[in-house]
Amino acid sequence: MTPAGTSILVGIAASPGIAIGRCWSVDRRRVRTPKRRLGPDEVDDELQRFKTALEVSDLQLAEVKEKVERKDGTAEHTAIIDMHRMMLRDEMLVLEAQRLVRDERLNAEWAVKRAIRKIKSAFHEQADEYFKERRADVDFVGERIIKNLLGQAPDVDELPPEGAIIVAHDLSPADTALLLHERKVAAFVTDAGAKTSHTAIVARALEVPAVVGVGKITSLVERGDWIVVDGSRGVVVINPTPGERGDYEAAQKRYRAVEEELLRTRDLPARTQDDVTVRVAGNIEFVEEVPSLLSHGGEAIGLYRTEFLFLGRPDLPSEEEHYQNYKRVLEALGPRPVTIRTFDLGGDKLPAGMRVPAENPALGLRAIRYCLRQPDLFKAQLRALLRASVHGNLKIMFPMISGVAELRAARRMLDEARAELAREGVKMKEEIPVGIMIELPSAAMISDRLARECDFFSIGTNDLIQYTIGIDRQNKDVAYLYKPLHLAVLRMLDIICSAARTAGIPVSMCGEMAGEPVNALVLVGLGVSELSMNGPSIPLVKRVVRAARAADGRALVARLLALTTADDIEREVRVEMSRRFPGLLGEDAVLGPVPG
Repeated sequence: MTPAGTSILVGIAASPGIAIGRCWSVDRRRVRTPKRRLGPDEVDDELQRFKTALEVSDLQLAEVKEKVERKDGTAEHTAIIDMHRMMLRDEMLVLEAQRLVRDERLNAEWAVKRAIRKIKSAFHEQADEYFKERRADVDFVGERIIKNLLGQAPDVDELPPEGAIIVAHDLSPADTALLLHERKVAAFVTDAGAKTSHTAIVARALEVPAVVGVGKITSLVERGDWIVVDGSRGVVVINPTPGERGDYEAAQKRYRAVEEELLRTRDLPARTQDDVTVRVAGNIEFVEEVPSLLSHGGEAIGLYRTEFLFLGRPDLPSEEEHYQNYKRVLEALGPRPVTIRTFDLGGDKLPAGMRVPAENPALGLRAIRYCLRQPDLFKAQLRALLRASVHGNLKIMFPMISGVAELRAARRMLDEARAELAREGVKMKEEIPVGIMIELPSAAMISDRLARECDFFSIGTNDLIQYTIGIDRQNKDVAYLYKPLHLAVLRMLDIICSAARTAGIPVSMCGEMAGEPVNALVLVGLGVSELSMNGPSIPLVKRVVRAARAADGRALVARLLALTTADDIEREVRVEMSRRFPGLLGEDAVLGPVPG
């Protein structure tokens, strides 16, 4: 046991909820990789050792996948494991490791380490958190091969008791799958990771509280310690006093009661008191997130990010891989709309083996710019989307459009893909809505022109805010300037919504701003017709919309646009929301005691 005394740590809120339980620490320290030079007569045997390790690794992952499928009765939560299995067969890994064994006479363990390092170097060092996590995938695969070469167990070999809180430096997708599906664990806490780490993604999909990126918790706890995990705020309490534990137990009951109450109305439409309907949708990256989205009352997918298909692998996905993935998502949603964004790659978001010149990633060759420079890559995705359209209610969206010329070029490529498939006799839907993400100030300012040439807008507030205010949202030194209710942002939102209204097209919002209940009345007042967010945020936002009046939202927006500073605007919004929804939006309504 650790010494007496409570410690409070703050990490990244990865999956909401409150858990209280005993620590079950998992040792996932990196394996020490031996290095030695082979004799000429050892090379063939070493190549065989490497081949065997690859085969064993694949069999292990297949077994993990089978356990997960058997437990659930479905193939859910296995896409990440499949991705790792594909990486085991990738030529950039296999051929490079074989070359190092054969030509440089390196032992297989060190050859794998060198090959993995080469693949990782293809990812931009300044990549955002999502793409840093894809580098972690490469590490997990390499570590599995090396451990098998050394005769060490690559997966968790001792399962925790039910209700345990898993604490680890980091967890591989196989670890997470085994721990979640073999035992009902209460929560996850890791030193490393981000909201896009696999532990976070799977925890959200299965609604298990998680805090990641804590930094040092593994050095502060031992098995058996009491831990509180507040996954809604990213707070971890080690060895709470009996009184503190009681406070959190009460908070946990309140959280569950509020969630249960909210979920009672999850299937009701998000219609305001004066009969304005707002569709509440979800943002996803993996099809495995769909059940959680639907269980929280999601009415559509407002943003399906397709970048993950390209990442954690040195080769490129085929048209058939694209098609099968999109088909799966569309079928899972049935008649509900699914907005699939074409890939936002480039700059700091590149799969291994693909490079662009050094640049400022946020302003460089990325998203639609990159797609138009890589027509074969783009065409494969567009063909797959058109083929998949017959399986559901598809909407196609182009990211980072800065002007009409880019939109026209993208639509021309879509028309070319449609003509090719028609000549091949492939069935497609005749009418597929095509929209754009408004995430650049240039697009906002000419949104009246853009609205004439597309079927819908989706506002990506994360990028729109950072480009408008001129800040890097990953930079902690300027994070205080990141203000969704900055007057410049509000004016741009008003311009975009007015342009959409005049053109008669719907406008969605898929940035983080959409999932904040405190913003709901403002967004309804602006005229946003769809709000897209993570699944657990849906019930509360829907409740606020159902209790609001769009006319009151419009009046609030008019008052806000007459103010000047972001602080004044935020204060006005909070006062208004507190008056209209007392207790609903305050921390005490759902969350536990604020430490410190």
